[in-house]
Amino acid sequence: MRRSSYAAVVAAVLLGGLLTFHGAVPNRPGHLGSLLEAFLPWLGLAVPILLGVAVWRRSIPMLISVLVAVVAWLAAFGGQMLPAGGGPADLVAVQHNVSDENPDPAGTARALTQPRPDLIGLEEVTPEALPAYAAVLEAQYPHHTVQGTVGLWSRYPLADARAIDIKPRGLDADWNRGLRAVVQAPGGDIAVYVAHLPSVRIGLRKGFNTAWRDDSAARLGALLATEPIPHVILLGDLNSTVDDRGLRPVSSRLTWASSGFAWSFPARAPIARIDQIMARSATVTGVRALPATGSDHLPIAARIRLHR
Repeated sequence: MRRSSYAAVVAAVLLGGLLTFHGAVPNRPGHLGSLLEAFLPWLGLAVPILLGVAVWRRSIPMLISVLVAVVAWLAAFGGQMLPAGGGPADLVAVQHNVSDENPDPAGTARALTQPRPDLIGLEEVTPEALPAYAAVLEAQYPHHTVQGTVGLWSRYPLADARAIDIKPRGLDADWNRGLRAVVQAPGGDIAVYVAHLPSVRIGLRKGFNTAWRDDSAARLGALLATEPIPHVILLGDLNSTVDDRGLRPVSSRLTWASSGFAWSFPARAPIARIDQIMARSATVTGVRALPATGSDHLPIAARIRLHR
């Protein structure tokens, strides 16, 4: 086998290994493990290149190694290529970071009602834009709460609505990006959380800087761990994908849709779903991205079936 063929075999084996054992990649320095996991599906772009080399070289070992990488990618993400589920659901929820620079909050609010959701969770709701959102949504969603810059609108009555403390160390005291409310739905009470975790930054000095995001995720995970109501729904801009180990305090306690990529950011050319709809004692049967609004995020919608 030629030296270049050996290199291609090694590359394919490495690709399959990263897809399967990405958790083994160290997070120091620069949170490289989290950075890899945030964009893990995109490793699949190497497959057609390696496959083309294998065919050109007519190399059976190369072809086998590439097929192993394909199997690894399909095992990790093949289910998300399936259409978003449309089976029976007890609730439909919409999640959207509406952007604090949104030029058309009323139009955005109208767009979010199109899937006829039961719950709408919003982030980056400014005091100036709040009246526009409320005016559009109040007819169909008479029950709502806004805490800081996050809000929840519901078809069903809300109880015990309050802010939650997910503020990481080092941020100002007026930073308020989380809420919890009990939705009194026909199927029973549901604890609904709306959260907006801090943004991450990529720089030369600190690499993939996720410290504040990870701290906030740990605080949110601790609250979820002590939530007494069995049914839980989380709507939020979590600023990473569910594969990112930095979100493990949250993702280890909730489940999410197994079908549909529903990439939500950036809106003009989405490359990842950092907006999430997750649940406990419930199944998120499918998630899909909605058409663009005046935000730099796309809204996402999910169907949710409660466990009895």
